[in-house]
Amino acid sequence: MKDYYKVLGVEKNANDAEIKKAFRDLAKKFHPDVNKDDPKAEERFKEVNEAYAVLSDTEKRKQYDMYGAEGFRQRFSQEDIFAGADFGSINDILGGLGFGGGVFGRIFGNRGGGRRGPGGFSYSSAQGNPFGQGGRPGPTKGQDFESELQVSLTEAFSGAKRRVTLQRPDGTPMELNVKIPPGCKEGQKMRLSGKGGDGGGGGPSGDLFLVIKIVPDSQFELDGQDLIHRQKVPLTTLVLGGEIQVPTLDSEPRPVKVKAGTPDGGRLRIRGQGFGKPGGRRGDLYVQLNVSIPRKLTPEQEVLFKSLQEEGF
Repeated sequence: MKDYYKVLGVEKNANDAEIKKAFRDLAKKFHPDVNKDDPKAEERFKEVNEAYAVLSDTEKRKQYDMYGAEGFRQRFSQEDIFAGADFGSINDILGGLGFGGGVFGRIFGNRGGGRRGPGGFSYSSAQGNPFGQGGRPGPTKGQDFESELQVSLTEAFSGAKRRVTLQRPDGTPMELNVKIPPGCKEGQKMRLSGKGGDGGGGGPSGDLFLVIKIVPDSQFELDGQDLIHRQKVPLTTLVLGGEIQVPTLDSEPRPVKVKAGTPDGGRLRIRGQGFGKPGGRRGDLYVQLNVSIPRKLTPEQEVLFKSLQEEGF
């Protein structure tokens, strides 16, 4: 989307005189009469005039600043932008630079057919124009909001209902009942219709988009749809084999057999016990086994370990 301030090379707090001067300089530089063999110059000339048509109009500039480049273009068509623009002023500027104003009819067509309402505010009769009769704003959809929603791994897996308090851009709090869908992923957006900014002129409110952020879990590390669980086990279990209890997202621990001679740091794979929508396709659960070294030994244990040491173990 075009940033009209960047097109003219001015700051967002530029005054009317600065905007007019920037337009004069750029119009002189890119005027088609000066760049007859450069089609790119004509495109820049169009952009410069479009930017000036918006930023030189108090009401249109206010709408542009309110909704931003993307939101403004969703509400204003190309015809709306030029409808009622003060081409007399533009032609006077170009005439002062030594150019005629006929270039507008050739490049832009007849854009000056808009009508001017009370207070000098222009509006167009074209369908979809956000301004109605008398120059008053017609129905426009409110601004969409976006906010991060932090959820636990178990909430993302099983789904949950939460009461959350968010802060609007104006600082006022907003309390909402949120239903977190099961199997939601990091970065997924939840849309709450009508919970955004207020609409204008009786138009509908905007929407609120909640972006899912899964917070780190104490037991599981999420890797795509796979889960990694690190579990400490006795040395004897790795050497001789045995059975351990492994936690899962389904809440019920799962018995898993460990083969004799499993190395420290070895992994076991449990298919279908990873992350995903319950009842749907899920990733796998990888259990990384790490030896647990006792810090203190009983006298009997110390005798046994010394015996193993003597055996070269």
